[in-house]
Amino acid sequence: MSAATLLRDVFGFDAFRPGQEDIVTAVTQGRNTLAIMPTGGGKSLCFQLPALARDGVTVVISPLIALMRDQVRALKAAGVEAGALTSGNTDEETDAIWQALEEGRLKLLYMAPERLASGGTERMLRRANTTLIAVDEAHCVSQWGHDFRPDYLRIGQLRRSLGVPLAAFTATADAETQVEIIEKLFDGEAPATFLHGFDRPNIHLAFAAKNGPRAQILDFAGARKGRSGIVYCGTRAKTETLAQALREAGHSATHYHGGMDPEMRRQTEHRFTTEDGLIVVATVAFGMGVDKPDIRWVAHADLPKSIEAYYQEIGRAGRDGAPAETLTLYGPEDIKLRRAQIDEGMAPPERRMADHGRLNALLGLAEALACRRTTLLGYFGETAQPCGHCDLCDTPPDTFDGTTAVRMALSAILRTDQRFGAGYLIDILLGQLTDKITSRNHDSLPTFGVGKDYDRRQWQAIFRQMMGLDLIRPDPDRYGAFWMTEAARPILKGDATITLRRDTITAAKGRGPAVRELVSEENAPLLSALKAKRRALAEALGGPAYIVFNDRTLIEMAEKRPMTLDEMARIGGVGAKKLESYGTAFLEVITGAEPGPVHPARRKLAGKPQGEAFDRLTDAQSALARGEDGTGKYMSCTTSTLRHIAERRPDSLGALEKIPGMGPQKAERFGAAFLDVLREG
Repeated sequence: MSAATLLRDVFGFDAFRPGQEDIVTAVTQGRNTLAIMPTGGGKSLCFQLPALARDGVTVVISPLIALMRDQVRALKAAGVEAGALTSGNTDEETDAIWQALEEGRLKLLYMAPERLASGGTERMLRRANTTLIAVDEAHCVSQWGHDFRPDYLRIGQLRRSLGVPLAAFTATADAETQVEIIEKLFDGEAPATFLHGFDRPNIHLAFAAKNGPRAQILDFAGARKGRSGIVYCGTRAKTETLAQALREAGHSATHYHGGMDPEMRRQTEHRFTTEDGLIVVATVAFGMGVDKPDIRWVAHADLPKSIEAYYQEIGRAGRDGAPAETLTLYGPEDIKLRRAQIDEGMAPPERRMADHGRLNALLGLAEALACRRTTLLGYFGETAQPCGHCDLCDTPPDTFDGTTAVRMALSAILRTDQRFGAGYLIDILLGQLTDKITSRNHDSLPTFGVGKDYDRRQWQAIFRQMMGLDLIRPDPDRYGAFWMTEAARPILKGDATITLRRDTITAAKGRGPAVRELVSEENAPLLSALKAKRRALAEALGGPAYIVFNDRTLIEMAEKRPMTLDEMARIGGVGAKKLESYGTAFLEVITGAEPGPVHPARRKLAGKPQGEAFDRLTDAQSALARGEDGTGKYMSCTTSTLRHIAERRPDSLGALEKIPGMGPQKAERFGAAFLDVLREG
């Protein structure tokens, strides 16, 4: 039976959506296939139809139980034999799947990637006559992506072992992610690739700076009362409080996050699927694979993690093709949080750098000067004309020539050797005579005090726009210090101009009091790096992070920046045992270099007055090792002897001779010098 006939007779559709038929043909013919299609573009039919047209079983690797159960339920309703092996199955459901496999009736078998870790899975799939592997949400294989699932890395091996074709599907994959999908799933051999556009013209795009975010969300939902919607929040606590506020405003609303009881999560998913007009306030734990076609709006109460995450999350609206709306709120605190999450992550520097670039792209969308759809599609490599259907097309923003301000900021970055973040650079531009600026003679720079036409908050808004335009990026290796991209150099040289949004800069002036931060803006990236080191050590120990050091200790490290073990030992919360266990590791984070070796005897004196005496005794000994004239017999004291002298502090030659390891000869050679050291304190 042809795919077109199956489409009509089984699924009830008279025609393919744009791009579907070519993909279905390639998959049905057994070609390895990568299809990148917009959410709502009909990806699932592109592997379900071939599964019905081909002999044997099609195994579908899918990341969420809710997604699998929804698709299996829809397939059964259409008369297709399908099942899902999940941890949520009843015994009866699992038995029915095994029986259908034994009898050769099952056409589609869904399973989570984690099941591939079981040694028996491959044998079972071979016995079941598996003839095709379909991978949904294929971007989860990418360690560069926003939804990385380690078990997706097993899929390529499964394809090789079974010797069957593989079809991979995703709605969000930039160039780097596409390369990694091909490498990990297809061993680098190019599959038949279909890129069918990222545009969802029925979705209205809008961003707004945070200005009373709860009221902004309530107003947005209130204007759309009775319509199904999702509100994404950055924290679990916020999902609960905002859902309560929506209920108090007369909406049908509930919350959802990963910390809820599994049964409560299932109830929420069921309610959202079956109830009209329900609002779910959720973390990103909710939504992947949600197949509800009539979600009329999606709002973000906090900035998403990346432009890919944003695209995927708004894509849950309007899957039926009818008009849908979005609103994304953002503010300085969101950006700081997202930067900190990147810097505190365990990824290597090059990946953190790429993640900062992705966040810059999202800021560029938030601070866009013209049509948002053009900016969004441009990120995914597509060109588009202004859509006339986003907030910036509705009301173009107020812009101005920001070349002078940007050049001032770039000059400050360059003249300070690209070693500092926004807080320190703004102090320079505003002419603030801080201790750190005067100690480095940065008050003598030509850029010192040239930026007084803007206040601190406005300069912060300018720096945000510069990041959004990808003129500057934070350097993970230098704890958030800005470095200029190649795009910035023509502006600095006077060969190019730059346009900025006046509205976001004006809105920043005189805004309410700043949120009290744990550390200064200059020290925040280092604090993030220290937290990342703490988490790595704690995970190795299998214990909570505070067992290594508590937050107060890390804050003091970030502020005081100890450069030696002695200085580290004076940080509150760094006792002798923790100094021995972790001191060197945290010094390496702060200094950027591995500290030189320290004798255990000297390490025990770290941070104590005796430690400084030990060092001076060592210097005195080195100067006299061959006598005062440098021609005598070589002589030295052991490290243990020097430690005893530093601790006991003998006050005469006789007392010095009695220190273990000294004796008359060494006392005669070093005695006077050692006693001078001890008298000096």
